[in-house]
Amino acid sequence: MTKDNNGVVLLTGAAGGLGRAIARAVVASGRRVILVDRNADALTEFATQLGKAAHPVQLDITDHAKVDRILDGLPAEFSRVDVLINNAGHDIGGRTRFDQGSSDDWSGIIQTNLIGTMRITSAVLPVMVGRNRGHVVNVSSINAVRIVPDMAAYSASKAGIRMFTETIRGELAETAIRITEILPGLTRTGIIVTRYRGDRQKEQAYFEQFKMALEPDDVARVILFALDQPPHVQIAEIMVLPVNRF
Repeated sequence: MTKDNNGVVLLTGAAGGLGRAIARAVVASGRRVILVDRNADALTEFATQLGKAAHPVQLDITDHAKVDRILDGLPAEFSRVDVLINNAGHDIGGRTRFDQGSSDDWSGIIQTNLIGTMRITSAVLPVMVGRNRGHVVNVSSINAVRIVPDMAAYSASKAGIRMFTETIRGELAETAIRITEILPGLTRTGIIVTRYRGDRQKEQAYFEQFKMALEPDDVARVILFALDQPPHVQIAEIMVLPVNRF
């Protein structure tokens, strides 16, 4: 069996740094991509860059009613989703000790990162199961398996994604659906500046305290590796970490 590079990928968090890298890699591989993001302006601009291979859908994945209808009204050439990449997520208000943080911030992180991922998967997965064909890729984090102080809500959301991913993989073991979890380490994306609500100085200071970080393209290549395996090969999980080169 050979890999299929002509499918349609639905990608959440598509207008962010990691989302853009994934989308470019998907298009370069010959696939088409449905770009899902809540930032309408950034989404439109990026879709224009990618051209006819991309279709933008402005959507906040915490808007459950709209998420449930995400497949409705797609153009014919994008209507058959072969791959779902759950990449949307944030850590707004994070890197704060749990008892000193905002419960609204903690709830917002869980609602987007975990509940949003589960909800959009619920909207797409039944169609894949009906065709007995498809691939779900969930972008988790090293935080899913390692304790990082001051990141309780974010880590809980990613640990939840990990268990969700493993459970649906088990549930679908008798189908041809592939379920993959990607666990990146620290990556130079916009998640840090949004964590600090746009404070670039805090973002710079955060990265400077570490000697290593991945680039978004590094994670995108790993995702393409999982997608490009023959249909009978399922990459269950990949942890990708930067090398301390300094």
